[in-house]
Amino acid sequence: MTESFKLTRIPSLKTVEDFRKHCAALGIELSCEDAIEAGAGSPLAQQVANVTINGKRIGNRVAIHPMEGWDGTTTGGLSEEMRRRWQRFGESGAKLICGAEAMAVRPDGRANPNQLIIIEQNKAGLAELMGILKKAHQERYGTTDDLVIGFQLTHSGRFCKPNGKTTYEPRVAFRHPILDPKFKVTSDSQVFTDAEIEQLIQDYIKAAKIAWDVGADFVDIKHCHGYLLHEFLGAHTRPGKFGGSFENRTRIIRDVIAGIRASGNKIDFGVRLSCFDKVPHRPDPALSVPGKLGPGIPEDFSKCLPYRYGFGVNQNDPTQIDLTETFQFVELCAQLGVKILNTTAGSPYYTPHLQRPAAYPPSDGYQPAYDPLIDLERQVQVVRKLKAQSSKAKEMVIVGSGLSYLQEFLPHVSQYLLRNGWADMIGIGRAVLSYPNMLADAATKGEIEKRFICRTFSDCTTAPRNGLISGCYPLDKYYTAKPEAAQLKEIKKRVGA
Repeated sequence: MTESFKLTRIPSLKTVEDFRKHCAALGIELSCEDAIEAGAGSPLAQQVANVTINGKRIGNRVAIHPMEGWDGTTTGGLSEEMRRRWQRFGESGAKLICGAEAMAVRPDGRANPNQLIIIEQNKAGLAELMGILKKAHQERYGTTDDLVIGFQLTHSGRFCKPNGKTTYEPRVAFRHPILDPKFKVTSDSQVFTDAEIEQLIQDYIKAAKIAWDVGADFVDIKHCHGYLLHEFLGAHTRPGKFGGSFENRTRIIRDVIAGIRASGNKIDFGVRLSCFDKVPHRPDPALSVPGKLGPGIPEDFSKCLPYRYGFGVNQNDPTQIDLTETFQFVELCAQLGVKILNTTAGSPYYTPHLQRPAAYPPSDGYQPAYDPLIDLERQVQVVRKLKAQSSKAKEMVIVGSGLSYLQEFLPHVSQYLLRNGWADMIGIGRAVLSYPNMLADAATKGEIEKRFICRTFSDCTTAPRNGLISGCYPLDKYYTAKPEAAQLKEIKKRVGA
């Protein structure tokens, strides 16, 4: 961290008024309610009335983001850790499982050798996971009639590591002057051809059929975090029918949805979208020392202007966001019949501070250069703008994201966002790993158990970045007891995360 920046940690803010004063001092608008409201009056407990998914109305305003564990089999099948995670999803009380976990539509599209693959050979395993989740939810909450479950379909593109935990095998939408060296893109042969994309679209259509067959209510066609379809949204420099113009850069989603519908599949659609991005960041070398990462700073982009390598980023100054095409894409999604827009930002690989604001960095990240609440509030305000300015927003369920860093104040802020129409649902990711039913407790008991709250230690990211399975090692005793916990401690000590 810079000498002028001293992080005020969330647990040190003892009251809602302390939190408000801290936000005011930061100059951000992050409103919250005075108390956690329990019972039928809680905004978290309200049914989602404006949209039905596979004929269902979502039973409350809590969603779970896709949560990978890097813990399947090498053939893309199930493991005990995966079964446990899906059971906990069911026990969480969330009525929208917004993707469950990222599922590669084919083996070479995996981000790690143990990623779930949604292909015919794994169909029985996917059905088993659905059964585990539904059974857990039924036993705890009495019904699954208002539980909506989606599968997130993905190809990892630039971040593919299908055969080795440390071996990149990237396939990309275009050559990127900053990211190519970092992720081992050295040849134009690694750029997808138009013909290869046509085949990939068929893989998405096949995956959607499997999802429908095993009982998923919708598929999330993943457009976030720098993975392949998100990268295509920024393919301004790519020639041909999948690059250049906005129409061409969005052709894949149009063709995927059209193909799924033409096949007779009645499954519904969602999209997880990185609504904005910035130029990739790195630790400041001037403030990095052995055992201590420096704060994040932008990579040198002086030779990359205009910056035509991203989506939702200002081409003249890529340290700033630009939502012009974000609004266009949201309108397009609504026109295509997408019913769920799960919002996010940036990428955990090159702008983790945007995507998952945290007090502690992952091992391949950097220290916060300023208070993480600033980036959290940016996501909140972008979702607010989408809700307010998109003429089609009422035709979709828009899920807020990036909120785990709120910690004790997550229920208070969530209530305000929902009650005032800044978001339709509250999505939680990392916080689920340590405390799956945090928001269910808030809505039913009016209180939460502080000992389980995610403190954004980033172990769930540092572990897989170093070849270990993901989980909450500090707070979930299941992972604390694993041998990987000791390995992780040594890795963090070495890199200064």
